[in-house]
Amino acid sequence: MAIGRGGMEIDRWGWQLTRGDRERRAGGRGDRLGGLPIGQGRTGGRADRLAGERPGASVQAPGDRCDRERCQAIGMENRHRLVSRPPLSLALCRRQRVITYTMTALLLFVVVVLHAVTATSGAGGPITVAYNDRALVINGERCILISGSIHYPRSTPEMWPDLIKKAKEGGLDAIETYAFWNGHEPRRRQYNFGGNYDIVRFFKEIQNAGIGLPAWLRDISGMQFRLHNDPFEREMEIFTTLIVNKMKDANMFAGQGGPIILAQIENEYGNIMGKLNNNESASQYIHWCADMANKQNIGVPWIMCQQDADVPPKVVDSNFLRHNFILFSTKNIHTCNGFYCHDWFPNRTGIPKIWTENWTGWFKAWDKPDFHRSAEDIAFAVAMFFQKRGSLQNYYMVTCCHLNLYCRDHQYHGGTNFGRTSGGPYITTSYDYDAPLDEYGNIRQPKYGHLKDLHNVIKSMEKILVHGEYNDTSYGKNITVTKFTFGGSSACFINNQFDDRDMNVTLGGATHLVPAWSIKAQTSVMVKKPNAVEKEPEALKWSWMPENLKPFMTDERGSLKKNELLEQISTGTDQSDYLWYRTSLEHKGDASYTLYVNTTGHEIYAFVNGKLVGQNHSADGEFVFQLQSPVNLHPGKNYISILSGTVGLKNYGALFELMPAGIVGGPVKLMGANGTGIDLTNSSWTYMSGLAGEYREIHLDKPGYRWQGHNGSIPVNRPFTWYKTTFEAPAGSEAVVVDLLGLSKGAAWVNGHSLGRYWPSYTASEMAGCHVCDYRGKFKAEGDGIRCLTGCGEPSQRYYHVPRAFLRPGRPNTLILFEEAGGDPARAAFRTVAVAHACVAAAEVGDDVALSCGGHGRAISSVDVASFGVSRGACGAYEGGCESRAVLDAFTAACVGKEACTVRYTAAFTSAGCQSAKLTVQATC
Repeated sequence: MAIGRGGMEIDRWGWQLTRGDRERRAGGRGDRLGGLPIGQGRTGGRADRLAGERPGASVQAPGDRCDRERCQAIGMENRHRLVSRPPLSLALCRRQRVITYTMTALLLFVVVVLHAVTATSGAGGPITVAYNDRALVINGERCILISGSIHYPRSTPEMWPDLIKKAKEGGLDAIETYAFWNGHEPRRRQYNFGGNYDIVRFFKEIQNAGIGLPAWLRDISGMQFRLHNDPFEREMEIFTTLIVNKMKDANMFAGQGGPIILAQIENEYGNIMGKLNNNESASQYIHWCADMANKQNIGVPWIMCQQDADVPPKVVDSNFLRHNFILFSTKNIHTCNGFYCHDWFPNRTGIPKIWTENWTGWFKAWDKPDFHRSAEDIAFAVAMFFQKRGSLQNYYMVTCCHLNLYCRDHQYHGGTNFGRTSGGPYITTSYDYDAPLDEYGNIRQPKYGHLKDLHNVIKSMEKILVHGEYNDTSYGKNITVTKFTFGGSSACFINNQFDDRDMNVTLGGATHLVPAWSIKAQTSVMVKKPNAVEKEPEALKWSWMPENLKPFMTDERGSLKKNELLEQISTGTDQSDYLWYRTSLEHKGDASYTLYVNTTGHEIYAFVNGKLVGQNHSADGEFVFQLQSPVNLHPGKNYISILSGTVGLKNYGALFELMPAGIVGGPVKLMGANGTGIDLTNSSWTYMSGLAGEYREIHLDKPGYRWQGHNGSIPVNRPFTWYKTTFEAPAGSEAVVVDLLGLSKGAAWVNGHSLGRYWPSYTASEMAGCHVCDYRGKFKAEGDGIRCLTGCGEPSQRYYHVPRAFLRPGRPNTLILFEEAGGDPARAAFRTVAVAHACVAAAEVGDDVALSCGGHGRAISSVDVASFGVSRGACGAYEGGCESRAVLDAFTAACVGKEACTVRYTAAFTSAGCQSAKLTVQATC
């Protein structure tokens, strides 16, 4: 501490101390480098994770035909229409209250799946959960379960009831979620179960509706992630027991009358064992997991997904069977993950076929376009799974998650990676994932409606599917019919796996048109434009403050000094994205060099004698890159400061905790023009974690903390700058976003709540699949044949979710930005999100064609396209195949001015010269 001019108290960063600063210091924060804990790092190695018939042909059933009056038939690709609906005695699990099953990732890979179910035995009564080879058995009734993932930290508690309600209305029986170790225990033995980490409240919301590893684990001596070692197993058991006991205390398990019906320990460990060549430590660890889980005595089955290694026979004995304490593993049951699981079967009889991860899309990286998996393809995969005797499937998404954590997960609702919780590296703040419920909780068509139709059909056949006898019959190449019969009723699945032609299949004297993959309905989401009643948001008025870099421009401050270049995550304990590496050298005279830095980090900024001389970041997924910048040295002492930044941590793979970040090992050199140079790699390096602004917590905008900013002219393209503005909360109930186009890279906070990292200056690459979208055929997210990419050449993420729970209606709200690379805040604006267009397709006469603008008072303003045949482009920009003015007029009369409308596709909907019966309609909201 020092005394400045006028007797003001000055902190070590050169800023005036406020009352809040003094109170915080008195509270004992301690003398921490950069205000953030720092430790001696360690280096680590990389561990990367590593059709012949003519179109329209017909086939005739050769013999075993379905009874036309009793058969329920499904066209698997894009038709989920009930041909006939005989009376069915609905299974017990079809209740008014949603059945929920929830996956708890107790350590990223210690993913305990905790799932909720309706109280089928009466209010508060115990529920038994068992299984056989056809289904889960709940209170003695076999059930088909359709589940979807909603991760509670990626939305706010205020959003949970609406998300759960929409999931239920979309036909889901169950909700899956992880328990996020890094979020619940951000510091060792410091627990967080408040706000959007209130896991018990989340389960109770599900019941009422009738993930990761923390980085501090790396710092424990002898720690090896997901292998047989006491440090890891001890910490894993402590956290697992903590979560289980919280669930028991709240009566959350089914045997207590609660909603949790399944639990999963570990996650996809079979894949990891393969990478480790099935070594003894991995085998011992997975056996230990089984024993530890069963000792928890939770009263519902445990499962393991993608687990190919045997679990000890003692895991399942008669005592466990009597009490339903069953570990599902390869010895008992393992499950499938992937885009398609219809051809996968359990490795032994007597256990049900479960699909724990049906990936509804793919994760979004800062440098990549948006992946879209069509509703038709997802529905096709789900229907085939149940055709092939599936019992439970969960809509899952692949992405990376969290601050201090490395994880892999998938979802029905995506949400937002608030704070520093996005991983990857290079995963965006948006976790939208093209899911049926988008990042903001809005219904995304066609996925939501298309899958809802499928769910209704599957559930109407439930009793037949779980009890009935079945027969698979091939009707030629790529055509398979499966017939289920039970209690005098039957159900038929008609499977057309051609990706380029429709097929007519004749069963029991009736001909069924089974198209190849095609569109049923689709909507796009837009940032809402103001209408005549609304005002364009006023330009935000900004103040600004430079990040105080002065303390980092020499190597004089800092308690950690090493004659080596340390790994960033362990050294900085991952309390910040940033770690400073600083050194100095004496030089006899003026000279010019090239500063060369080799790094395994994600970005670096280099300073020489207080001047920014260069910056660089990784590209194309290569997290080893170089910086080469010309520099000038002067006589005497010269200071070199390098700021290393991370943009999310490694999220998957064997030994991924050893994936290094930062300038670990270097080399760092000054290279002269004549080939000579100075190697700084083993110089004395001083380390400081974080930024001065982070230490002062100015982004939290706490009472008692004074913003020492400048008004008037706002600098643009100035790196390392803090910006602050106030704004009014947008009126209405629609989701709110902040448009950060014009900014470069940094982080944003609203009223002290972190919106996450932003990087709108990073444009998505142009790549194969950017301008081609044929929804027929298998979805791929890697390798050749990728299709249906959007946003190519555009900002990877322009809009950032501001949950309404973060806002203060009727009072001033604050937005604070830390702009790292240099941008212009003048273009930033708050907007609301609404459905822009509604699109729908129908394949045959008798279909109900429904259009909706998604509520919130938005009405259909015009019907723009009504055409037959194959429509090109995406919703909002369709180019019709064969236009019909009469059909366009009919939809205009029925729909314009309404929030939603339904029109029956009748025989009158024809157009001369149009050869296809497929009808596509597009409307503007």
